[in-house]
Amino acid sequence: MPEEKSDSKLIILLIILSITILAMAAGLYTLAVTGTAGVKLFNVTTPSGQNELSVSGSASEYVAPDTATMTAGVLTQAATSKEASEKNAASMNAVINAIKNLGIADKDIRTSYLSIQPVYNYPKDGGAPTITGYSASNNVEVTTGDIGKLSDIVDRSVAAGANQVSGISFSVSEEKQKQIRAQLLADAVKDAREKAGNLARSLNVRITGVKTSSISDTGFPQPLVSGLAEKAATPIQPGESRITLSVQVTYLIEN
Repeated sequence: MPEEKSDSKLIILLIILSITILAMAAGLYTLAVTGTAGVKLFNVTTPSGQNELSVSGSASEYVAPDTATMTAGVLTQAATSKEASEKNAASMNAVINAIKNLGIADKDIRTSYLSIQPVYNYPKDGGAPTITGYSASNNVEVTTGDIGKLSDIVDRSVAAGANQVSGISFSVSEEKQKQIRAQLLADAVKDAREKAGNLARSLNVRITGVKTSSISDTGFPQPLVSGLAEKAATPIQPGESRITLSVQVTYLIEN
């Protein structure tokens, strides 16, 4: 019997020792993870397991347009549609010839509107309207890469018989847009890289790569001027438009 009691005591001691060892191991694990002050010792990471730093960069430039477009036309009225059409054609040919004499090529002169319509008289007593004549209208859209000629185009058109001048607009050619965008993109990326570098140094981290990037472009606005020119040497100012391009870059970082 004494031997059985000794064995039982030994087993109990072994069990207690095992529980104690497990408890100490658990405590050490908790301490290793949370630290002495209960604060996590590892960095918070993204779901992908990588630390990230997102910044934006931008660049802008004032751009003067290098292309202009305008519409010139003739509106005529006559007793018959044939007479109105012939009268309009004669005046419109004079307008087109005046534009061509300024060095505008055929490919840059495009018919944009042509119409022959009856002119109605509406009785005040509410009776049926009657046709009193016909109106003919013809308009051409003129494009030039020499904005300095635009004033002359307007004045020569009016002098030749145009009584409809409208839709003057300015734009930037595709070739110039590509050049400007390429430079703005390079400047915006440089701005983002400098911001990221300054922020990384402040946070005492190191940039290791780029995860994502995106571009936001405001585009090239086209200011409009419309109306009928009535004076010689019509003043036309294309002005400048501010173009802005921005980038959003997410960098990978590590401590």
